[in-house]
Order: sequence, then C-alpha cells, then structure tokens
Amino acid sequence: MKLGIGDARYFQDELVPAGTRLAGWAALVHALGLKAPVRHLSCISEKFVRGTRRQEGRWEIYDKRFALGDTLADHLSFALRHENIDLLILKKLFDAVDPGELAAFVSATPTGAITRRTWFFYETLTGRTLDLKDAPVVTAVSALDPKLYFTDEGKLSTRHRVWDNLLGTGAFCPVIRRTEKLEAFIDMNLAAKAAGTIGRTGSNIVTRAASFLLLADSRASFEIEGERPKADRLQRWGRAVLEAGKRPLNQSEIYRLHRTLIGDDRFTEIGYRTEGVFLGERDLNNDPLPEFIGAKHSNVPALMTGLNESNNRLRSSEIDAVLQAAIIAFGFVYIHPLADGNGRLHRCLIHHVLAERKFTPPGMVFPVSAVMLDRIDEYRRTLQARSGPLMDFIEWRALPSKNVEVTNDTADLYRYIDCTEEAEFLYSCVARTVDYDLPKEILYLKSNDEALRGIMNAIEMPDRLAQDLVMHIRQNKGKLGQKRKKGLFEKLTNEEVSEAEAIVTSAFDDYDGEFGEKE
Repeated sequence: MKLGIGDARYFQDELVPAGTRLAGWAALVHALGLKAPVRHLSCISEKFVRGTRRQEGRWEIYDKRFALGDTLADHLSFALRHENIDLLILKKLFDAVDPGELAAFVSATPTGAITRRTWFFYETLTGRTLDLKDAPVVTAVSALDPKLYFTDEGKLSTRHRVWDNLLGTGAFCPVIRRTEKLEAFIDMNLAAKAAGTIGRTGSNIVTRAASFLLLADSRASFEIEGERPKADRLQRWGRAVLEAGKRPLNQSEIYRLHRTLIGDDRFTEIGYRTEGVFLGERDLNNDPLPEFIGAKHSNVPALMTGLNESNNRLRSSEIDAVLQAAIIAFGFVYIHPLADGNGRLHRCLIHHVLAERKFTPPGMVFPVSAVMLDRIDEYRRTLQARSGPLMDFIEWRALPSKNVEVTNDTADLYRYIDCTEEAEFLYSCVARTVDYDLPKEILYLKSNDEALRGIMNAIEMPDRLAQDLVMHIRQNKGKLGQKRKKGLFEKLTNEEVSEAEAIVTSAFDDYDGEFGEKE
C-alpha cells in the first residue's frame, strides 16, 4: 500500500527539519490522516548523520542509510523496530487500513518478528480476526521487548507465536518504558527501606507516626482540590484511605469510596457519571472553556472495566508495585469517571495498590498527596503533558446546561497511554516519603517524647502544659518568648525556663541537624 507521504513542511504544529522526510509513526499519521498525537517524532535525512541519528528539538533525525520506501509496510516496520511503541496510533492505523492489506503484510513474511507482532497487536487491540491461518511453529517473540519496557511475565499466543507480555488488554493497555530514572528508583528497594525504619521503631511511636502521616495525606488531598473540609469529613476520608487494599478494586469498591468521599449525595450522583465532565474555566456567560475533557460518559463503564482488568492482571504479577499504582491511579484520573471527586479517588487508588501489594507497612500510609501538594506545579505539568495533546483530537460542543458534550469517538484516547512520566513522578513522591517524611516524623516523635520526659522530671507540671511548653520553645527557635513567660508560664522561674530550653534543644538536636528545611 502506497502512502503518498510527500515532503511535509509541518507536522502537528512542528516544523519538519529541512532536508528530511517523515518516518515511522509521524509518516503513518500524516499519510493516513490518523487522529492521534505523535509524542516522539522521527524523520530521515537526505545526508549522513554522525552517529546514525541525532536529536533536534522534538525530532529524532536518522541517517540517510535508513531511507525508506513509501509503503505502509516500510513505515510500520520502521516504527516497530526503531521507535517507542504507540498503541494508540497502532489502533487508529488498524481502524483506517483495509484488513486485507494487513493480512498481505503478514503473509509476505509469516515467520517474521515484526509481522507476527503486528498481527498480534491487530487482533488484541481491535478484537477482530485477520483472515490468516495460525503462525508456523517458530521461536516465539515478545510483544514488547522486556529490555525496553516493563512487562508482565507473559503468556504465549500460539496463534501468533507471540508472548503476550502487555500490562493490560485491548480494553485498556498502558505501557511504561524502562528509563534510567525508574531503574534507579526500583533498585532503591524502598519497601524494604520503609520496613527497616518501622522495624527499628517502637510500636507506640509507629502508631502515632501512622496517624500523623494519614492526617497529612488526607488534608493535602483535599487542599490540592482547593477544599478545606470539616474535621468529620476529613476523618471519614482518612479512615477510607486507611482501608485501602483490603477489598478488591472493582466497580462496587469505587462506588463505596465515592460515597464515603461525597457523604451528602443530594447534589452529586454517586458512581460513574451520566454526562460529560471537563476541567478548566468558564467565560463571562458561564460557558465552558475546557483544558481537558474526560471520556464520554457512554464509554466510561467499558473503560473502567478495562482498567480493573488491567489491575487484576498486574496485582498477581512481578511488576513493581509503584509502577502498577501509577498505571491504575493515572489511568483513572484521565478517564475521569465520576461527576466529582476524581482527583481524590485517583490519589486514594495509589494507596490501594501499594497496600494490596504490601509495599507499605501494615497500617501505614505514605503521604504521597502531601508531597504532590508540595510539588503541585510538577504534578500539574505531569498531568497536562498527557491530557493536553489529547484536546486537539476531542471534538465537543457546549450544552445549554453549561456542560460539554463530546461529538466524536474518543474512547481510544483514554485506553492506550504511555505512563512513563507519571510513573517517574509518582516514584519520586514515594521516595520522598520513605527517605524523608517517614523517618522525619518518627524522629520528631522520639525527640518530642524525650523533651517531655526531661521537662516532667525537672519541673512538676501537667502533661498538657509541658507539651505546650515544648511547642512554644520549638516555635521560637529554642527560646521561650517573653509573651509566654509573662502569660501561660509566668509561674516558672528564670532558672526553670533556661533548663526547659536546654532540655528541648538537646532533645531535638538530631532532628534539627538531620532534618532541616527541605530543598
């Protein structure tokens, strides 16, 4: 099949480098008019390129020795051999091309690795069957190269002689590329590190630390959404987070969590939404100005079933727990299946996966929401890097109700995602909680207890007053302020004040030395 690529000057708002031609995914999308963003752009130069390829802005420019013909087979083979896998573009391509063309491509080299993988991807992503006999008995090839991608252990598709090592199914299938950053995070063995920290700490301190960290995570999750809930709602949600991982993740569990979060359901429907949803602003007439639009409500049940199936597949696999958490949590928030509460439930799902996989110590919640709040700009950039490019391919109209209605088929935009950047961001948040927040909280409680014991041994006073004394000395950088000396603590002698200050300073010496202000 001839594509007729021609010499494109621009591609998806990017100037094509002079003296080059589109290749791989970019060429296929351009020639076939596929409605999908191309995140990694490739072109082939008319000249030699030192080192065979170089990066120029968003473009990877290949040496002239990679020159291709102008056929579907040429560019599809190039993409599957040299570029990052893009399941969204593959699905769009399969929907656009005559199945006979693809069958002919496979039949031309029925034992070839590229053709068998193409055949496997076609039947997996579309649910349709090509008019081909089962592959000859040859050495099986992996759908995704385990050296380049994080994969499931895999099961053999005998029809294609391909190891199905995907992280999902045709209904929902993310990919995560192996990067130096992710490999380094995994090598840190943070689960064992956290368990070691807990194991060296008394149960009373651990219980109190868990309570403080849970409260910090719950409060931060609401603050990210710009809310300051009442104490009872915050505590109710905290209890729901603490129960994460104790029940299977399915529609019933998501509905239960949603009801717990919303509480009063008079104004918000519980469960999967029955109308559109968008994030963004409104104009002076209150009409929507969306920055992102969630999946069509009619597609939500199927997409969420696919996400839950992916979770079931991964929960019994060897894939790293944080990677699984990134897939499920970010997949959820991109689908945006609820009328309200998507962000908080998205963060709760992180705890669900980490608890179910026993990555977090029993009864402990890593306050990833607090870290996300601390890194809110990076968090938003991570979300927008995925959601932003999709908006060019979502057609919508404003409704009289001031909501939005999607008018084209968009399900695949939410079904096939590269979750690499999201996994890197989430792992950095988890690493912060294990390396900094957990030991910091434990050391604070130990230091505080030491200060209280010292003051109670030196000065006869009620526990609550002693705690206030420690707090005020801490707040005033090791000294009791004059206002407190003349007020709450006016009965203390100067000698007692000096002794209390020395006790608190000594007790918190390690804490202040090791845990100063975060960079």
